[in-house]
Amino acid sequence: MKEIKAIIRPFKLLEVTEELQRIAGLPGVTISEIKGFGKGRAKNAEDKVTYEMVEFIPRIQLEVVVDDEMVAEVVNVIQKYAHTGNTGDGKIFVSTIDDVIKIRTNERGSTAI
Repeated sequence: MKEIKAIIRPFKLLEVTEELQRIAGLPGVTISEIKGFGKGRAKNAEDKVTYEMVEFIPRIQLEVVVDDEMVAEVVNVIQKYAHTGNTGDGKIFVSTIDDVIKIRTNERGSTAI
């Protein structure tokens, strides 16, 4: 199993999630509103917010855990539909998940996703 974590521009959320929903068998997506900065430190960003003298850029974080066979398809969808070609488009991280436990049923592993 892998966790795919993507940081994308807020205005790309609807497009990305609509395309993710088209993937058969996708277990689900968790979405969080976040803020941060990259190498450019948000200096020239139009959508920056300032908090106690530090400039941040608002972004959306998507998280999804899938079986290894689905990773390429999910990553490709995010990459294609989150892309604008401009600085600050975001990042996609893929990590290995050792185990998943479904709290309600105590299922473990892939069946718990």
